[in-house]
Amino acid sequence: MRQGIHPAYGPVVFRDRAANHAFLTRSTMTSEKTIEWEDGHTYPVVDVEISNVSHPFYTGTARVLDTAGRVERFERRYRKQG
Repeated sequence: MRQGIHPAYGPVVFRDRAANHAFLTRSTMTSEKTIEWEDGHTYPVVDVEISNVSHPFYTGTARVLDTAGRVERFERRYRKQG
């Protein structure tokens, strides 16, 4: 790779505030906030709204929508009279 054109790539902690879960990975994202990790080092921390711990698809609480039934109900409710 050419020097000086790529963002810095280093360890970052991503923290899911809803599920109180954090994980350490490598990324080009940066943050002014820092956190002391389990290994005793301090890393930048990025707060995320949702992760695999809190997303309904991964937790098994996802709902399947009956779109055909919803369309039929809409058509029954708003069909033209006459």
